[in-house]
Amino acid sequence: MSRAIDGTKRSNRRKKILKLAKGFRGRRGTNYKAARDAVTQALSDAYVARRDKKGDMRSLWISRLNAACREQGIAYSRFIDGLTKANIKINRKALSNMAIEDPVAFKAVVDAAKKAIGA
Repeated sequence: MSRAIDGTKRSNRRKKILKLAKGFRGRRGTNYKAARDAVTQALSDAYVARRDKKGDMRSLWISRLNAACREQGIAYSRFIDGLTKANIKINRKALSNMAIEDPVAFKAVVDAAKKAIGA
């Protein structure tokens, strides 16, 4: 029996890879062998980046909180310490949004934190 080289399984697999490689530069977007390597690496990088994104967002929220806290006359680390001692459980994302969208409420939270640490 002869070997099938134009079967649907083979062409479907190649089509899937080339579809994922659409938009890649040079041979990587049109040549199967180059596209296969490029797509494998791209999918691997995307997987890692989805996890890194969570840490990046947390860093952004902390930076925003630090800036907002310093306007209120307190450092970020002292602010978080005050929240812990005051038993206020609000995550950094919510605090960051509060600092941007509702400065009056954020000031009240900062005052509660200051009171808890005795500043």
